[in-house]
Amino acid sequence: MASVPFHYIDLRAFCYATEDEKRVREALRFFLPEETEIERTESEGHYGDRIVVLSTRVENADDMRHILRRVADLKEIDRVLDELDQRVDENCSLFLSLDKQAAFNGRAEIGDGITLRAKVEAYPAKKPAAVENATEAIEACRDDEF
Repeated sequence: MASVPFHYIDLRAFCYATEDEKRVREALRFFLPEETEIERTESEGHYGDRIVVLSTRVENADDMRHILRRVADLKEIDRVLDELDQRVDENCSLFLSLDKQAAFNGRAEIGDGITLRAKVEAYPAKKPAAVENATEAIEACRDDEF
């Protein structure tokens, strides 16, 4: 089994007062292995409305593979691969915004609601090496070689 060129993957979703927290949790869980714990933090919006932040960090290689396979299932995966140079920052972090409603319905799509941040392993720790490693990992997942 190929090594995973990521230190960790963070996933986060906001649950606003008008949303059902259970449904938002299920949407986030779509990308996660079953046993992954989700942290819950309550916050308050500008006008005093309740905001719940659901988040998790995955550091285990098998769990990261699970998430990457879901990402590789994106309808827009070719677009994501083309945009990796813009989606990876100078600190070697990969950012994706995923559609919360689509995830709740069992689909992986680019959109709003779930934020993915993955710290890419790169030696030397430079953006071009991180982009190359992220590209190879996502392509391997897409081609089911991971």
